[in-house]
Amino acid sequence: MGERCCAVVRVLVLQAAWALSGGQVRYSVPEEAKAGTVVGRLAQDLGLEAGEAEARRLRLVAQGRRASVEVSGASGALLVSSRLDREELCGKSAPCALRLEVLVERPLRVFHVQLEVTDINDNAPIFPAARKNLSLSENSPTGSRFPLEGALDADIGANAQLSYTLSPSEHFRIEEENSNSRSKSLFLLLTRSLDRETIPVHRLVLTASDGGRPSLTGTMELVISVLDVNDNAPQFNQSVYNVVLPEDALQRTLVARVNATDPDLGIYGEVIYEIDTVVPPSASDVFSIDENSGEIRLTGELDFETFNLYDLNVKAKDKGTPPLLGHCKVVLEVLDVNDNAPEVWVTSLSVPVPEDASVGTVVALLSVSDRDSGANGRVRCWVWPASPFGLEATFAGSYSLVLREALDRERVSEYEVEVRAEDGGAPALRGRRGLRVAVSDVNDNAPAFAQAVYTVLARENNAAGAELARLWARDPDEAGNGRVSYSVWEGGVGGGWRPASSYVSVDAESGRLWALQPLDYEELQVLQFEVRAVDAGEPPLCGNATVQLFVLDENDNAPALLPPAGSAPEAGGVAGEAAAAATAAGSVSVSGTLWAWAAWGAPAGQVVAKIRAVDADSGYNAWLRYELWEPRGKGLFRVGLYSGEVSTARALEEADGPRQRLLIVVRDHGEPARSATATLSVSLVEAAEAALAAAAGSSSSSSRSAAGAEMGAGAASAATNVWLVVAICAVSSLFLLAVVLYGASRWAPRAAVLSGPGPTTLVCASEVGSWSYSQRHSRSLCVADGAGKSDLMVFSPNFPPPPPGPAAKDTQPEPSALLDTVSGPPLLSPFRPPPLFSSAYCLPPLCSCYL
Repeated sequence: MGERCCAVVRVLVLQAAWALSGGQVRYSVPEEAKAGTVVGRLAQDLGLEAGEAEARRLRLVAQGRRASVEVSGASGALLVSSRLDREELCGKSAPCALRLEVLVERPLRVFHVQLEVTDINDNAPIFPAARKNLSLSENSPTGSRFPLEGALDADIGANAQLSYTLSPSEHFRIEEENSNSRSKSLFLLLTRSLDRETIPVHRLVLTASDGGRPSLTGTMELVISVLDVNDNAPQFNQSVYNVVLPEDALQRTLVARVNATDPDLGIYGEVIYEIDTVVPPSASDVFSIDENSGEIRLTGELDFETFNLYDLNVKAKDKGTPPLLGHCKVVLEVLDVNDNAPEVWVTSLSVPVPEDASVGTVVALLSVSDRDSGANGRVRCWVWPASPFGLEATFAGSYSLVLREALDRERVSEYEVEVRAEDGGAPALRGRRGLRVAVSDVNDNAPAFAQAVYTVLARENNAAGAELARLWARDPDEAGNGRVSYSVWEGGVGGGWRPASSYVSVDAESGRLWALQPLDYEELQVLQFEVRAVDAGEPPLCGNATVQLFVLDENDNAPALLPPAGSAPEAGGVAGEAAAAATAAGSVSVSGTLWAWAAWGAPAGQVVAKIRAVDADSGYNAWLRYELWEPRGKGLFRVGLYSGEVSTARALEEADGPRQRLLIVVRDHGEPARSATATLSVSLVEAAEAALAAAAGSSSSSSRSAAGAEMGAGAASAATNVWLVVAICAVSSLFLLAVVLYGASRWAPRAAVLSGPGPTTLVCASEVGSWSYSQRHSRSLCVADGAGKSDLMVFSPNFPPPPPGPAAKDTQPEPSALLDTVSGPPLLSPFRPPPLFSSAYCLPPLCSCYL
């Protein structure tokens, strides 16, 4: 119930306040009214009874700023409570009205009161500054106006209407101009020309008065300085400055110091220096000038060869506006210094130079220059180091590099030539230019072998295509002129009717010598031929080398048994067939049975028979030894180790039986050894029967051979004559060849030797073994009662042949090879002629021809 009553009261109060808000009370009071001044009877004007204002609590409601008025609670009047300043409250706003709200209670009501504060002339005009400085040129024209800033008055209306007056002056007056309805522009007007020399400074007072009653004023002092007119240009003490400097002058070097004066005062008398123009224009960054002192210094480098004279136009200007100018010229002459070395240029170069070029051939054209002048520019030239080239002067500054000596590309293929030049300055400067002169090749060198004669050792039975040696010919020319091809030149000797190209061939590019077929020592012992090396030049040149190919014997033939001496050809047929079969089989051959007779009672050492055998090989491979294979132990007979003679070991007795069978093995000294066997049947008979059997055998032998002796004598004589002719021709040819080779080795450098330091040794066989003797001695060896046996010759490069036996084999050193490319390991070289000699003739051996 109470809450409902409160809500009704609130609605009534709001309605009453809304009704009263439509009414408004207005008052007016001048500013600066004293405190306590009654502005108006507010309670009465609001319709309140006396005493009701205090009872209903009549009061002002603050609205955020001080109103400077208050309501008296007793009388209900509106009073001034503090100083009222219209300019503070409203500034320049007009009118200045304050809105107040008055509140009464019981019932609550709000009244709006408007209080207007009126202006009074309480503010004098104020200038922005008490003093104003002006600078006017003495040549300012009459009628010139200079704007001034006016004074301000905080009042409004007539109290703010200002007027200006100027203290008396015959040169100036004040002029006002209405730019718009709200403000005025103030000018200082020049009414008479100024003269700085007469009155340098004018002091005036400008007064501003407002329109109030009484009028208030404000003043400002005007200080007008008359500026001097720039009517004098700077003047230099010289119109032309002549300077001389060397071209090697350093930077910051003083060139000249110019001086100009200006009779004007102040800034018009202050001079600034500048370089106006430089001739030539490209040298503008070479010089600089100090704008205050007038010192001209170098900022770049002088170059006499570029410019030897410089013109600098210098100007001096004062600081007037506009500035006045003065001019002078600085002439700089540059002195030459020897600062440029001679320069050598190649204008033409003809390379490469053929090595057969004639003396005087022009190789290059040169140009020599020195940018300096006088003695500094005089140049002399020469070629360094000493070379086949020289300089010839053609005309001033031009030279030709010519050939003074013959060239040889194989000795020097390229020349580094330096042309040097030196001027006549002090100190002298030098220049140089390097030239690389290549020498082109001409085919002027034939291929040359490292050796005039090559000695090649090759084993027989070598494989076809086996490499025998490598030949190399050097041609110092280059490219095609030095590209060598090899070939075998037909004309070899030693191969019989077959040409050398049927035995060997040489690779055209590598010079590799290889065999076309297996070599057979028994067919060919020495093959001598020439290898030709031809270059690819135009025309081609060639060189030759002699190759002596020695075939080394291999133990490829087994011993062959011969028929007994004095027997008919049929008697040895079985043995011959057995020997041929053994040779073809390459193994131990088995012979037929041989017969011999021995008398009972024969003493020890009596020769019963002799086993004869021959080996187609040579040297140690043909050195035969005979061994009694059966019976072993102490028997009745023994065999000579190297003679093959079968003799009694003791006296024969009847108890020894009627017949003895002996098995004899014939071995050579090859590696591996080859052998043949012979069976000897010895019949033991009475001495008379033995003599009769011997006589019958000799008679039948002589009767069977008598018919063939006549025929054999003629054939043997013819064969002997043929071989004598062949031997004489061979000895003569080889003698001439030895003389030629001796001369070649005498006058040509020895690139290789045929043998080592040991003498060449010949080994021959005899009945008692073998022996060695010097190459100065040679002899024929003939079997006493058998067929003729060829000499056994051994070519030993470094040492004599070792003695037979296992001990010698173990201690024998390996001989060095004659060539690095000899086919197979180095071996002793056995030589012998073909076994064509008969038993009746022993010719001198040909071994001396090969040694």
